[in-house]
Amino acid sequence: MSKELVFYTNPMSRGRIVRWMLEEVGQPYRTELLEYGTTMKAPDYLAINPMGKVPAISHGDTVVTECAAICAYLADAFPEAGLAPPLDARGAYYRWLFFAAGPLEQAVVNRALGVEVPADKQRMAGYGTFKAVMDTMEHALAGGGYIAGDRFTAADVYIGASVGWGLHFGSIESRPGFAEYAALVADRDAYRRAVELDDAAMPANPE
Repeated sequence: MSKELVFYTNPMSRGRIVRWMLEEVGQPYRTELLEYGTTMKAPDYLAINPMGKVPAISHGDTVVTECAAICAYLADAFPEAGLAPPLDARGAYYRWLFFAAGPLEQAVVNRALGVEVPADKQRMAGYGTFKAVMDTMEHALAGGGYIAGDRFTAADVYIGASVGWGLHFGSIESRPGFAEYAALVADRDAYRRAVELDDAAMPANPE
């Protein structure tokens, strides 16, 4: 008997990244919709993720939290989906998957919060400066195509979602290559299915 795959999420969360990844994987999964401040902080879910945050997945007895970790896990758990390069070709794949989870997210969130890292403290920040992060990403996307080689991978799910959302909400700068890359990776049936499922799960009157 195959292990049950359960997805814990809220449609107004980073869970949309994992929904996309699950649709790319193409395996059956069960969705548990959680609410902020109530079921997300209830004992049953805190046993899954003590942070009381979504998304998370359970796959049999295995629990994985954090979007980048979930994407990497699913790519490895279901290799038939072809969402990770061969082991000897994963340098760029790991680099950009965790660049998006680390420097990119930190820089974008700090900027949205109005946090400016003083020049003499930039070495203490993992991302250095917002400009350095944008410059690095612009350079990576300058050639067009996918982020980690000549085919779509889990890294494109994570960084593609980050770029797409950032452009939509204005939290990242509009730079050469960003919009084209976001459009390229989102032009997939799995992405469209994921958006449809999450949109359908949205509350009628979101606060």
